[in-house]
Amino acid sequence: MIQAKAAVIANDEIMPGVYLTWLESPQIASPAEAGQFVMVRCGEEPEYPLRRPFSIHQRQGGKIALLFNIVGKGTQWLAQRQPGDELDLLGPLGNGFTINPKARHLLLLAGGIGIAPLVSLADEALKRELSVTLLYGTPSAAQLYPHLPKVKIVTATEDGSAGKKGMITDLLPDFISGADQIFACGPLPMYRAMAAMPELSNKPVQVSLEVRMGCGQGICYGCTVKTRNGLKQVCQHGPVFELNDILWDELKEV
Repeated sequence: MIQAKAAVIANDEIMPGVYLTWLESPQIASPAEAGQFVMVRCGEEPEYPLRRPFSIHQRQGGKIALLFNIVGKGTQWLAQRQPGDELDLLGPLGNGFTINPKARHLLLLAGGIGIAPLVSLADEALKRELSVTLLYGTPSAAQLYPHLPKVKIVTATEDGSAGKKGMITDLLPDFISGADQIFACGPLPMYRAMAAMPELSNKPVQVSLEVRMGCGQGICYGCTVKTRNGLKQVCQHGPVFELNDILWDELKEV
């Protein structure tokens, strides 16, 4: 883990309420792996006592990108940063995605802002010359991320304004058999729907969890979840877990 100052290179609202922030941070970019995250100090005033966790969305040379929704005061502050401003980061943190050396066909499943860590994973898979299919679901076409990786993409929207109409999990059964590994990031209902699919019971499925974090370093135990192997801390043992390891009925939505 590294504490570093990172200069803001660009900070753009790419969709309503969704920002893409590029930072110069070679100390963190170099060791970072797909699926890991950083803790960002958002603001200096006493009203911002805790850092916020953000997935490492992309890595390019000495730069990293964060992709986030405005959900509160911290992210509102972050959305207002300008090029040249500095952010205080801790990272890279957590355990990321693991691609099996024997895998050739990867299936990625993104729900909404869950696209954030999967772009970095897709980039890594393409470097290894693997076949990648991305299933991407959002409420509407206006919420589809505009900078998708150059992989096979199948979209679904709840209102039918783009791609297939419905939930992205509705399309998942058609793609399971051709995948060596499946990776997912999205909201809790998506994971619960996946956990209930008998087609996935014998498939290696890795999911990235989003939970409330206090420290991101395993000190506060605020991100503890129940698994089949006992209590685990998302910041230390995750954020990536095997789908069938999590006790989904015990997990509360963020």
